[in-house]
Amino acid sequence: MTELRTDRLVLRRWRDSDLAPWAAMNADPEVRRHLGDLLTREQSDVSVSRFRDEFEERGYGWWAVEVRARGEFIGFAGLDRVEDGLPFDGVEIGWRLARPAWGKGYATEAASAVLAFGFDILGLPEILAVTTATNLRSQAVMRRIGMTRDPDGDFDDPTAPEGPLRPQVLHRIARGTTA
Repeated sequence: MTELRTDRLVLRRWRDSDLAPWAAMNADPEVRRHLGDLLTREQSDVSVSRFRDEFEERGYGWWAVEVRARGEFIGFAGLDRVEDGLPFDGVEIGWRLARPAWGKGYATEAASAVLAFGFDILGLPEILAVTTATNLRSQAVMRRIGMTRDPDGDFDDPTAPEGPLRPQVLHRIARGTTA
């Protein structure tokens, strides 16, 4: 599995020691605000197992993110295939960080490394990003990494309940585009 390094971060394989802080993130209502229901410890552990398996199968997926200077797990970032049933297909970039890591530029730094991997190593022609219409922080990261909103691609998530989680916005970036 490829490990990605930035000035401040390491995007790496998941460790068993990541399970407890990952579960704490998924039990935090602010972290899950734009994602839906809180997850139990068991659900969080299952997600890490799935992340590990998908990475082995495809050679890309969700990396655990840690701060290099402290070796501290702070969340995840990576690439995934767009879910079936959405009005578009391709590969999507994403990130999720623990609240103490917010506002430090880590999401932008990790996402930039993931974009470079997707374009330079995987040779993807385009990478997408999707979030709720109300998730302004993630949309700001998308703009900082050079993505452009595609209003014609905005959609209502059929799996989300009526309310603020249903309207979704789509952002795109093509290979060769720079932030």
